[in-house]
Amino acid sequence: MHTVAIFSDVHGNSVALRAVLADIQRRGVGRTFSLGDLVGYGPDPNGVIDLIRDNRIPSLLGNYDDGVGFGRGNCGCFYPDAEASRIGAASYDFTVRSVTPERKEFLRELPPGLRLEIEGIKLHLVHGSPRRINEYLLPDRESRTFERIAAAEEADVLVFGHTHTPWHRVHGRVLFVNVGSAGKPKDGDPRACYTLLRVCREKGGAAGGAPEVQVEDIRVEYDVESVAAQIIGSGLPPELADSLRKAH
Repeated sequence: MHTVAIFSDVHGNSVALRAVLADIQRRGVGRTFSLGDLVGYGPDPNGVIDLIRDNRIPSLLGNYDDGVGFGRGNCGCFYPDAEASRIGAASYDFTVRSVTPERKEFLRELPPGLRLEIEGIKLHLVHGSPRRINEYLLPDRESRTFERIAAAEEADVLVFGHTHTPWHRVHGRVLFVNVGSAGKPKDGDPRACYTLLRVCREKGGAAGGAPEVQVEDIRVEYDVESVAAQIIGSGLPPELADSLRKAH
């Protein structure tokens, strides 16, 4: 059995990331990947970047990383109303001012996708979707959206984030896996989230049977209140602290 750990959307929450990395290490998982959005919304974007680099974790370019790294003036995010847009603009301004030039260079060098093969199973890692870095593949979208993506996908497993809500299911011949958010969950559970993918042989043994993929979403406790206090102390909108507590 081969196991990989995959997380996404840390969003400047270094406290949550440390908890996730400690849990992965405790489980003895050998390979770990990040799907991007290291920065934005949280109070410690530089600390998150340093943890990714220090631990040599391969990471993708998220839309927020792209917006900050290339100084695009926004994060390419969708906001449903004027109030959300105000909070989002304040977050972007804080983040683009906070991230150092050398770390912005690191963000600019992140790849948009990564392909792996484990036990003959092909995995395609992206941030939003194979079509757009900021496409929201929410579980309630019309099935034809997923069927179109599956028809064009060469991999057996498509792994992504961006929506901050974990889910997985098969469309066509492709297993879609959303790993949720390590630093800013939006599914009502404030604990940090990451996903374990286990590729194993159905009939056991290195040579027996066709490989199958098992998906397990892992939730990790961390000190949410300490991060909420950092958010308020940094001058970020206090609503961001409340969103961490309520995970919405």
